[in-house]
Amino acid sequence: MSDGSTGADAGGSETAVAGDAHGDDLGTLYVVGIGPGLPGGMTQRAKDVIRTADCVIASNLYQEFLRRDGTLPPEEAVTDGGVAARPDGTRQEIVRSSMGRQVELAREAFERVRDGEDVAHVSGGDPNVYGKSDLLFVMAKEETATDVPIEIVPGVTAALGGAANVGAPLSNDFCTVSLSDKWRGWDEIAEKLRAAAISGFVIVLYNCWRDYERAIEVIREERADDVPVAIFNDAGRGEAGRNLEDETHTICRLDEATDHDEEVGGMGTSIIVGNHETEIWANDYREFLVTPRGGRDVEDF
Repeated sequence: MSDGSTGADAGGSETAVAGDAHGDDLGTLYVVGIGPGLPGGMTQRAKDVIRTADCVIASNLYQEFLRRDGTLPPEEAVTDGGVAARPDGTRQEIVRSSMGRQVELAREAFERVRDGEDVAHVSGGDPNVYGKSDLLFVMAKEETATDVPIEIVPGVTAALGGAANVGAPLSNDFCTVSLSDKWRGWDEIAEKLRAAAISGFVIVLYNCWRDYERAIEVIREERADDVPVAIFNDAGRGEAGRNLEDETHTICRLDEATDHDEEVGGMGTSIIVGNHETEIWANDYREFLVTPRGGRDVEDF
């Protein structure tokens, strides 16, 4: 699937694009970001890789989304063993991914690639933003899988999808902070939030189903109460949202953010906290958040 091009690394040496340096007897492990998952929110590269892969590893939800435009074969074309025949006569195996099987599935992907298969390991959003890419690299290191070609296919992450829904809140410096304390304690999360707030970053909170109220209170220690905030669910999923009835977004002030519990629906909820330059602007249709780059105005363009 590679185009055979090369690129220079920071030291000026030429490095081959994934898939070029290995022999024909090996496949490639693609970690594919599908953004919100619906066909309109995916890159063409992501669709092409998934359509042509010998094996696709994806959750039931992502499989459902990928069938909407034929990126994956229809469910009735898939056998009990997870194998489907494609229009060109080749076969594609579809493997269900679940949270408890990630290590097992990574090992299986390595072996499939060694057997000559191209494997598309599907990640929601972007694989590098709280997605699947680090898992596959950590597992490759653990398993000494230096022979397995790996390529990351980027996707639209929730921060970018949500920002698009509410205007231009990320036009200046911003950062993302996950509120999940599965691997990091709350004290470390709070330290990052405080540092981001002091530094003037627009802050995008992920995993808001975990302690989002505490996160807002930490940010309020360093940021004015009237700073604009956007709360959004399932950005880019329209009526296919998993948390609420459909995709939603709400604009409010920082000191009002914790009054919106009913709009914080689970893993699909993210929150954008503006800075001192972020403004609410409305046209004849609705409100938007805008953070001018460096606080510039029209004369600065």
